[in-house]
Amino acid sequence: MAIFRNQSPGWTIAFLDMIRTFLRTRCFGNGWLRPGRGTSARGQALRRCVYLVATSFALAAHPGRCRAAELVAAPAETREFTVKGVVKKVEPENSRVIIAHEAIPGFMDAMTMPFRVKAPEILAAVQAGDSVSFRLSVTAEQSWIDNVVKISALSNSSATATNREPTEAAVSTVASRPRHPLLDYAFTNELGQPVRLGEFRGQVLAMTFFFSRCPIPDYCPRLMKNFEEASLKLRSMPGAPTNYHFLSVTFDPEFDTPARLKTYAEGYGYDPSHWSFLTGPAEKMAELARLSDVKYQRDGAFFNHDLRTLIIDGSGRLRMKFPVGGNLSGAIVEEILKAAAATNQPVHAE
Repeated sequence: MAIFRNQSPGWTIAFLDMIRTFLRTRCFGNGWLRPGRGTSARGQALRRCVYLVATSFALAAHPGRCRAAELVAAPAETREFTVKGVVKKVEPENSRVIIAHEAIPGFMDAMTMPFRVKAPEILAAVQAGDSVSFRLSVTAEQSWIDNVVKISALSNSSATATNREPTEAAVSTVASRPRHPLLDYAFTNELGQPVRLGEFRGQVLAMTFFFSRCPIPDYCPRLMKNFEEASLKLRSMPGAPTNYHFLSVTFDPEFDTPARLKTYAEGYGYDPSHWSFLTGPAEKMAELARLSDVKYQRDGAFFNHDLRTLIIDGSGRLRMKFPVGGNLSGAIVEEILKAAAATNQPVHAE
């Protein structure tokens, strides 16, 4: 037919398959033409189908419509920011660089973050200690930087390095303080159930802080993906421990109600027997964050905050603190395995 002359084979097949599916489901799959219906009903159904099919072909025949009909996803909206900061570490093998950057007005506060680069070669000209400017691009699914350029040294106050590289942490968190009042406080999980931190004694805890409206895919969503990926690795690992639990703690309790947290958790395929999302009164969430060395500040509907992932063994001792983002799932699994081995609680394979 003429309407297919200038179309690619893939487009033609996709269009004909669409028409076939439409005829099967709309004309013959919903009872319009089943025995027992009146002649008028049959006639109306046939006329309706013919009209809709003819309209579809007419739209397809228009050159502009044909191009629009191709199954090509529209590009995601990209937000761009020009940022300055100080390079802390260059990781060309991981296609990323860790930078203590200045505040980005209207987007986030100053902090130290790993940034992904799509072209690792742009990192060849920079090293730790360099002051740089760069362009940060952010979509709904990812972020990256480019246009990395050395600049004159920034003042000490312009880029505050609030985070460090992962290091062995001192034994000093809420979980390691015997019978701290917060251990017995009943937070609320995504199922609306009371959860007390003291109830997890004997289990290895991986805990992080987030808010569900976080706009940067590499920040809170990345922390959640770390737990999601670590969960999958532990479940598929022969002989892996079962006495572990992930805790994702919100510091936006006004918005992150149990119902919202449940919907959010389901987006990461969570297993409630090994992963809980906690909320509670704002002052209690703030106290838990403070005792976990997490700093955050409300900025309108959003928050400027540190990144923290804590690994606590079954005896309540802090084993590791990851004060950066990025893909930490493998490191989290490794620390959970080590913490489980150091826990007196018996560890059994599932």
